[in-house]
Amino acid sequence: MKKIIEEALKLLEKQEPCVLASVVRTKGSTPQKAGAKLLVRQDGSFVGTLGGGCVEGDIWYAAKEILENHGGPEFRDYYLDEEMAARDGLVCGGTMYFFIEPFWSADAYLPFAMEINKAYQGGPAVAIATVVNDPAEHKIQGTKLLIREDGSTLGSLGVPELEQLVVKVGRKLAAYGDNEHVQAQDGTEIYVEGFTSPPTLVVMGGGHVGKAVYTLAATLGFRIYIVDDRPEFANKERFPEAVQTIEEDFAVGLEKVPINSNTYILVATRGHRYDDMAVEAAVKTSARYIGLLGSKRKNILICKDLLEQGVPLGRLKEIRAPVGLNIGAVTPEELAVSIIAEIIMCRRGGDGTPLKMDEKYMSNIIQK
Repeated sequence: MKKIIEEALKLLEKQEPCVLASVVRTKGSTPQKAGAKLLVRQDGSFVGTLGGGCVEGDIWYAAKEILENHGGPEFRDYYLDEEMAARDGLVCGGTMYFFIEPFWSADAYLPFAMEINKAYQGGPAVAIATVVNDPAEHKIQGTKLLIREDGSTLGSLGVPELEQLVVKVGRKLAAYGDNEHVQAQDGTEIYVEGFTSPPTLVVMGGGHVGKAVYTLAATLGFRIYIVDDRPEFANKERFPEAVQTIEEDFAVGLEKVPINSNTYILVATRGHRYDDMAVEAAVKTSARYIGLLGSKRKNILICKDLLEQGVPLGRLKEIRAPVGLNIGAVTPEELAVSIIAEIIMCRRGGDGTPLKMDEKYMSNIIQK
């Protein structure tokens, strides 16, 4: 998504029109979820994907027609029935809702794109609320409101009641880069999308598990910081893709990392004393996730120490200790999968349960 926003910014700065198509809502099983985007340039080339297949082709064609005819924004839905799914080789049975919006000049979207781009680069997080469907005929389809974490705004939806409805939602979504479909009582549909810097992973301890977690997280686009007080475990040769390797005591080193609500901290040091020091520093931050590697016994001792030092019980309960999902992991690489899976679950709102078909689905299979 970052590349799409950056490309839109470049096009608008050059006064080149483009069309941005976004998945704003889905129901059931679909190849892409809300937030997927396709940016179509005037020559028909594009950046991004909406899931491929004939649906993406239809949206691309609609975008081209808008560019050729100087058309306005469109709201479309596609039901992925068995015939359409089979034609595209998909195994789906849901509905996708799209908003297709043209940008004709820099004035239309540039101020929003600039703030989004700053958020991606580590600046203040923001959210954009866009009216995607206007059955109440307010004549405001496509209007936008930018919402900052402090509650200040840029732009207007044209209806004060709608703005009041989405500001609170936008402030929450901005912090985590999430999205939400909001429907007002009069039927007006608003898509609210948060933008923040990429998720940051802080690995406190550059040993075997820390190295394995780093390797996996790097493939998922995390901005990674390594903190260790040993030069042989905190260096660019060992962690070439890390944003920074910090050779410091754990408490001091963590102070040098930019931390916000989209930050995930793994404490995996070489001993109880260092774990204690690292966790004590971590709980004082605004990090969304703190995971502590080690046995239950060790983690209980550390949490008791922290409680005696005045760390609130509520904050201690937020620590993932022992860290990771229970998949029977043993090796550092398996532990990395367990830990990263839990971080993804935390980010995406999953529950960690198996996705296999339950008795209800099996009975449907048997009946057919």
